[in-house]
Amino acid sequence: MKVLIVSDTHKSHRNLEKIMEKERPFQMLIHLGDVEGSEDYIEALAGCPVHIVRGNNDFFSDLPAEEEFFIEGQHVFITHGHYYGVSMGESRIRAEGRGRGADLVMYGHTHRPSLLVEKDLVTLNPGSVSYPRQEGRKPSYIVMNTDGDGEAVFQICYLDGSGLL
Repeated sequence: MKVLIVSDTHKSHRNLEKIMEKERPFQMLIHLGDVEGSEDYIEALAGCPVHIVRGNNDFFSDLPAEEEFFIEGQHVFITHGHYYGVSMGESRIRAEGRGRGADLVMYGHTHRPSLLVEKDLVTLNPGSVSYPRQEGRKPSYIVMNTDGDGEAVFQICYLDGSGLL
């Protein structure tokens, strides 16, 4: 199963559209917040099961702040991350994930991609599709591929310079 993981589109869809075109086919899309009212458009664009959580810029949104679900036996916990102080580090969100019995913790908010694979927990942030803040400032996302037996491989991906807004 191929899962496309994105965050922080902030109502700017050009790069998201390019990423979806590049990565198709994928069987699930996970958006980790700050869609700013574009959730229906993103769901229609994806054309597959979609999980979206509310970010700190999703004012008056009915989206959930957090969600837990399973991907091929992997317990996934997703949130935007701002309630867990992710701008100051991942310790609180990792502790929350472990407390929930999660195998995978996914968050956004920082606009910087990261991937930490530990024996009992994978913590990841796809960065931002629209407004990256890491060195080089390339729009980023993560692709997760599972083998059907509970094993997953993660790759941080970047749009090249032609994909910039």
